[in-house]
Amino acid sequence: MFSSTSPETGRDPWAGDARPGPAGPVRGLPPGPRTGPADDGEQRRERGPRRARKGGAPRRPDDEPAEPEEEFVEPVDVRKPLSMTVAGFAALLGVGLVLGAQTAGPGHRLPFAFIVFGVQLLFVLAWTMAMRPPALMLVAVVSAAVAGAADVAAVQSDIAGLAPLGYVAAGGFVLGVLGQLVRRVDRIRVTDSLGTTLLIVVGVVAFATLITLSRIPAGTQAITVCLAATGVALTVARVTDAVLPWPRLAPQVPRGAAGVVAGAMIGTLTSAVLGSYLVGFTPTSAALIGLVTAATAVLADLAVGYAEAGRLMAGEPPTMWIARHMQGPLGGFALAAPAAYAMCVLFL
Repeated sequence: MFSSTSPETGRDPWAGDARPGPAGPVRGLPPGPRTGPADDGEQRRERGPRRARKGGAPRRPDDEPAEPEEEFVEPVDVRKPLSMTVAGFAALLGVGLVLGAQTAGPGHRLPFAFIVFGVQLLFVLAWTMAMRPPALMLVAVVSAAVAGAADVAAVQSDIAGLAPLGYVAAGGFVLGVLGQLVRRVDRIRVTDSLGTTLLIVVGVVAFATLITLSRIPAGTQAITVCLAATGVALTVARVTDAVLPWPRLAPQVPRGAAGVVAGAMIGTLTSAVLGSYLVGFTPTSAALIGLVTAATAVLADLAVGYAEAGRLMAGEPPTMWIARHMQGPLGGFALAAPAAYAMCVLFL
């Protein structure tokens, strides 16, 4: 019934027919070293898999992870002659707008409108060449037409207000977008051009608010105070960057915090001094509106520097250098103009 093969067949006989006992060292002898593949597998299960170091050598999970080294970015050099040139351009721009505002009078707004239109054309040239929208010529032509229409609306409107300028800005923006949609080449990048077209159109319309401001009581004095503070702030900020560009706000931007702060403070001081001589102003009220416009202008100028650094870091080719460096002061005055209008309407 049972197989004749013994159950012990094929096994190694034990010495002296001794039965195997429990595994372990013989009493009185030290335990021998554990060897064999099973030993290695058990050790791996206890310690876990090895990980490879960055240099290729394995490491244990209890090793400290190496912290990534921070990449050192060398700061961009501040070119002193260039900073002084931009400061001179900002000063000339401020003097031209302030003196042009003095020529404005009841029924005599055209000379000031021509001066503002010239500044608007500079703004269109600098910003289109610096930002390079897909349909550059179309955006430039539409923006120049919007500038002329905004100036005419500011001079000819029955009531001095911002509503006509808003209608002109909306119409110019829609016209610029439609013109790019018609062109098949630029249709693919029309979304990239929306922001650029809006910035340029709103910028040229913002300058026209100076004409509207000259038509309200105490508007010419407000233009004098605000634009003088703006011109001084931008000039001092750029001169300070040429002398002491410290502390650097960003390695890629050749600007210092000392220039931004000093420009805003000295611009505010200038407006307070002018307010003590102009009718309808006090040093306090003039310092208040001067502080807002001066701080707005220097921050807009600084933002233009950050935008240019971002374009260069993204790999875009640099644009025409004269347009690139005119962009900051023009942007500062464009943003200071509606700020001056708002401060004059709200506080004067």
